[in-house]
Amino acid sequence: MGWGIICPPESASARVSTKKMQKLPILLAMGASLALSGCATKRDGAPDYQESALNRLPFVYQMTIQQGNIITEEMVDRLEPGMTRSQVRYLLGTPMLTDLFHQDRWYYTYTIRHPHRDMEKKPLVVYFDGEVMTRVEGFTTPNPARLEAGEPEEVIVSVPDWSGDSGLVKKTLKALGVEDDN
Repeated sequence: MGWGIICPPESASARVSTKKMQKLPILLAMGASLALSGCATKRDGAPDYQESALNRLPFVYQMTIQQGNIITEEMVDRLEPGMTRSQVRYLLGTPMLTDLFHQDRWYYTYTIRHPHRDMEKKPLVVYFDGEVMTRVEGFTTPNPARLEAGEPEEVIVSVPDWSGDSGLVKKTLKALGVEDDN
């Protein structure tokens, strides 16, 4: 009648352990991929940042984001070797980073990200010997000739007269004949 082999029925605990064993390789693979995904970096050591594909679409609103100390060439041109730390702080503002291990350096960093463009970085490092500034490195360096050549500019701001201009809603109501020309 049968094959002559009698197998005992599987117990519930045996079925559960078999299901767990089948899920183990999947869970290990998922855990390894999550752990290794945190190791992605660029060649320069910066973390790999990938933005959403939706951010590249022209109709998606993005703000201009500015971070750090706004440092202009005029401000850097006013720096002179021999200035004290307080004088440098007065001209450039509080540094973004003062390193505990290199207390003779102040780091000023300015980044700006315009919509749909790459981020601009403007780093500046000011070096000190004790309380006296010795040199400056970064996106620009002090240039006394540029400071002397620069003439004070007179800025004229003209503000348009908007009293006769009406908004979109007012123009639409006027076109529909709902609102008067008052």
